[in-house]
Order: sequence, then C-alpha cells, then structure tokens
Amino acid sequence: VQPVESGGGLVQAGGSLRLSCAASARTFSSYAMGWFRQAPGKEREFVAFMTKSGPITYCANSVKGRFTISGDNAKNTVYLQMNSLKPEDTAVYYCAAGENRRVGLAYQESYDYWGQGTQVTVSS
Repeated sequence: VQPVESGGGLVQAGGSLRLSCAASARTFSSYAMGWFRQAPGKEREFVAFMTKSGPITYCANSVKGRFTISGDNAKNTVYLQMNSLKPEDTAVYYCAAGENRRVGLAYQESYDYWGQGTQVTVSS
C-alpha cells in the first residue's frame, strides 16, 4: 500500500522537475493522493492533492501556477510537475494516500500511507 516516490534531484532556480509516486492499483483507485514537503527545520506542509481517480485537484497557494498534480490510471502513478522552481522549494517531498476526512485533504491527518520521500534541491 505504501506509495513510492521518485524523480527528485538538484536543479537550478527557474528549472523544472517531475516527481512520480507509484502506488498499487488498489491504493490508486481507492484513495485520494497528496503531496507534502518538509524543508530543513520546518514543519511538513501541504503541496497538492488529487481526489480518488483524479476528478478534483488542488495546489497550495505557495505553488499554484507553478506546480501541477496529475495521475495516470493505467500506471497507478501520481505526478507532481514542478516548474519555475525557487530555492524555497527545496525540501523532501512526500507522497501520501488517504481519505477525505473532516479536516480535508490539505491536512496530514487525512492520510494513512506515506512514502519515504524524495529530495528536491533548488540552487540559486
């Protein structure tokens, strides 16, 4: 059930990266999928979510217009396309699977299954 992230790396400011999150077919069809990130010395924060099978997507204000979340049902994979990257986007990015609970999908409490994370470093 645990998602597996990939695609992190080092990129210059203004560049792009695409993160991938592979899940089992059951996970992908049964759960909403989200991306969170945690920068050094900071709390983990919400980045984006996609409802089950992807009818609704939403990104945090800090990345809106630069990041896009999408899914590929055939590959059971969720993507986070990150454009116009800034040094402040440097963080470990986590993929998670969960359900739309009372707190909503922008909160970690809605997620049950977490990946190990992938490091994204944006140099200035």
